[in-house]
Amino acid sequence: MASATLDRVSGIPAREQVERKFQYPGMPTTCDGAEAVVWVETRISQGSGAFPITSSTTMGGGFNAAANDGIPNLWGDQLIFVEPESEHSAATFCEGFALAGGRVTNFTSGQGLILMKEVLYTISGKRLPVVFNIGARALTSQGLNVHAGHDDVMSVADCGWGMLFARNAQEAGDLCLISRRAAEASKTPFMNVQDGFLTTHTVETVRLIEPEFMKEYIGKPEDKLLNLMDPANPVMSGVVQNQDSYMKGKIAQRWYYDQVDPALREAFDEFYRNTGRRYDFVESYRCEDADFIIVGMGSYMETAQVTVDYLRDKKGIKAGCLNIYCFRPFPSQAIVNALKDCEAFTVIERMDDPLSTTGNHLTREIKAAFCDAMNGQNGVEKIGRVPRIYSGAAGLGSRDVRPGDISAVFENMIHDGQDFFCVGVHHALALKMGDDPDLRPTGGFSMRGHSVGGFGSVTTNKVIATIGGQVFGKDVQAYPKYGSEKKGLPTTYYLTIADSHIFTHSELEHVNLAVLNDTNALFSGDPLAGLMNGGAIFMQSAYTTPAEVWQRVPEHHKKTIREKKIRIYFIDMVKIAREVASVADLEMRMQGIVLLGGFLKLTPYARDSGMSDEEVYAGVEKALRKYFGKRGDRVVQDNLTCVKRGYSEMQEIPASIIHA
Repeated sequence: MASATLDRVSGIPAREQVERKFQYPGMPTTCDGAEAVVWVETRISQGSGAFPITSSTTMGGGFNAAANDGIPNLWGDQLIFVEPESEHSAATFCEGFALAGGRVTNFTSGQGLILMKEVLYTISGKRLPVVFNIGARALTSQGLNVHAGHDDVMSVADCGWGMLFARNAQEAGDLCLISRRAAEASKTPFMNVQDGFLTTHTVETVRLIEPEFMKEYIGKPEDKLLNLMDPANPVMSGVVQNQDSYMKGKIAQRWYYDQVDPALREAFDEFYRNTGRRYDFVESYRCEDADFIIVGMGSYMETAQVTVDYLRDKKGIKAGCLNIYCFRPFPSQAIVNALKDCEAFTVIERMDDPLSTTGNHLTREIKAAFCDAMNGQNGVEKIGRVPRIYSGAAGLGSRDVRPGDISAVFENMIHDGQDFFCVGVHHALALKMGDDPDLRPTGGFSMRGHSVGGFGSVTTNKVIATIGGQVFGKDVQAYPKYGSEKKGLPTTYYLTIADSHIFTHSELEHVNLAVLNDTNALFSGDPLAGLMNGGAIFMQSAYTTPAEVWQRVPEHHKKTIREKKIRIYFIDMVKIAREVASVADLEMRMQGIVLLGGFLKLTPYARDSGMSDEEVYAGVEKALRKYFGKRGDRVVQDNLTCVKRGYSEMQEIPASIIHA
């Protein structure tokens, strides 16, 4: 099936948007996955117990800020936030809160989730329908990593919780709400999972769920939840059970788990009827006639989707991809139905379990589903054959997963290559990347910045995304390469602006603008790599004349600049920040915001919007207030002054000097 034209924000077919009018289509904005979750939880929950751990910290911080600001939920309840001494204690707080009939949430990642494991069993065993929001993170093994991995959530997949996986910020917020409805309908706790940093901290164009719909969809806590601590209606919970009774109690739990599948199905359907955004246990994309299919969970499955389009439309390969939204309850029948007719499929996973010779967690589950299908067991319809099955590790610790990596996975299937592989690293098991196409939306504009932690560049990138989405009405995706966020260390950040949804979740190697907040990048790396013909460079320089700046550009970069007809713009961001900052500790951070003025001048968005300068700057001020408002109006105005000076004081090195 050919891919349908999708609405820029909602992601549903444009034709269906015309034919149907949904009551709650969502409120367009820009935010990251953490903010999308906080938007939901601060409105439907009553409390949270959480201990800050990267990359879930911004979710807990957002809930805590709402509680401190006295913002009530949709039913007028004052939010409660408790930060105990550990994640184990945070989970225990949530258990007690839920036992008393409260609607509670938690935000955690990595080792924090594993530390909770003892309590996760008791929460599910007591039928407490809480929702924990996870920024999925690699577990510390041979080294510490705070970035995306699925080994933390796979390590607790046996605790009796429902588990949903989001691919982007929109889905993180939507699935948070869906998880809550399904949890309370089935009296089963749920985890709402998104990739740490790659989704929790990536700013995208999102439709926030209307509070009116959340109120209708979830309902008042007192009408839905049972207070097990009510002395007028005592319930025995968490008692000692010896040989005569423990097994009876454990097996009796299956009655509740039988309710999860229909409860989740109903939650998906009701959400679609009201919002137009459809979710399912799995999402099959161009699989109906596919010979080769890639299967996985999380953000790189959007990269897989757009790569499938490329392979079909440009290479003639009958490719498909199957995104798994729901890992628990495991949708065996839906997966078998989607995959049974292809020649081969590959499961990629954001983890590695070397001592499991049959594959990682998702691979094992899918193989077991096909084993049941061959025998017609466990409710899976009988089939006559099993496709060839391959599996691989991809994106561990936020390692980049590119369209070229996805293409290599399909080539491996086509040529009946390695049963198990990895991508993105140099190793004997690694697949060699071949073609790595530029799969940004047509007309998309991309920027890559080279900076230093503490210069304020990452926040500036978020501000630009906010302006691109909320002022100019574009689809945006902005994220930094986290890990070098400590002050004084190099960092890279990325931004894409387009007229349609941006599916690729990978570092940008095809860019229209290279920003050099840190000019050391000119000498220690290749910041011009991937810069498109006719592109531009915006750079920091303390020199005041074009000739002086050009003189200091390394010769090999001059050659590239001439060949690609690249334009060069420069400005002294450090000097402007020093002159403008009224707060001494912001001098360093404010130099990054000068870029915003240059961005407005170098790109056509302000010019093509039809807005006056006053209207554009009003939108800029609103975006600045979102990120700097807590520091006071003076700081906001200082930042706005930096933006205006960036716009007016930026200089260009003329072609006559470049080609002299």
